[in-house]
Amino acid sequence: MAAPLDVSPVEATAASAAALGGGAIEGRSLSQIAWRRFRRDKVAIGGGVVVILLVITAFLAPVLTKHFGESPDTFNPGTINPNLEIPLGRFGGISLNHLLGVEPSNGRDLFSRVLYGAQISLLIAFLATLLSVAIGVVLGIIAGYFGGWQDALISRTMDVFLAFPLLIFAIALSSVVQQRAFGLTGNTLHVSVLVFIIGFFNWPYMGRIIRGQTLSLREREYVDAARSLGARSNYILFHELFPNLVAPILVYSTLLIPANILFEAALSFLGVGIQPPTPSWGAMLFDAVNWYQVDPEYMLVPGLAIFITVLAFNLFGDGLRDALDPRAR
Repeated sequence: MAAPLDVSPVEATAASAAALGGGAIEGRSLSQIAWRRFRRDKVAIGGGVVVILLVITAFLAPVLTKHFGESPDTFNPGTINPNLEIPLGRFGGISLNHLLGVEPSNGRDLFSRVLYGAQISLLIAFLATLLSVAIGVVLGIIAGYFGGWQDALISRTMDVFLAFPLLIFAIALSSVVQQRAFGLTGNTLHVSVLVFIIGFFNWPYMGRIIRGQTLSLREREYVDAARSLGARSNYILFHELFPNLVAPILVYSTLLIPANILFEAALSFLGVGIQPPTPSWGAMLFDAVNWYQVDPEYMLVPGLAIFITVLAFNLFGDGLRDALDPRAR
């Protein structure tokens, strides 16, 4: 006598696949789907590899300069032409001892200064992005979920910040805060000021994105189900909405980092960023303006460092956005 037909369609499909030797059918999680799509994008993978290498080299700058260079503040008058004050040798004095050449007039090693400049640029960019993301995510979720006067107040605040002349304010504040303020001195003070200026005044970009996403998510069925079960707003915000906002937060954070790198370089180029003798890519470009005709390699090195870093982050962020976007093909 045949067994009763009480097998569900899913179980029947799995049994058929097992009978054919294919094993049980397993579903993929969202992270597995995103990773599968991301690894198909070779350009994004290349950008991610470059980003990882940049972070590693910046972190290991003291070790690398010890074996492949020297201190970024060491003067080498023997590598400079005493009459023309330009590096001896071709291509800005590139040699086994100075892999990227030396600076004109003083002979400081460009390899070590680029690595230590990467430390400053990445540190400021990451901390400023973290500050922008923290403020933007919190205020964006509140505005999008509660609506009403909270949304109106936060949205108008965003408009004010977006209309604020950030570059002029940054130049003015950095010029005023030079020696000591808030109990801080030296590079700690300058880094803190730059992080505050860049991070605090850039949060509306993240806030608008999170607000729009929250407006869409708050109408979903699982949010209504949580409300019907008596869940409080705090629970819905941090247990229902926030996990579904992780993807856009990661994507736009990776796109915000290169913008912050460029802004820090611009401030240093204008002389209101990190103060010498601490290496900075923007300050190196400013110094190279007076030498580009006789030593173009001096301008090329920090310029390429900024270009490669920003391009790598943008490619990585674009690939991450395509992988995490469920509407992308």
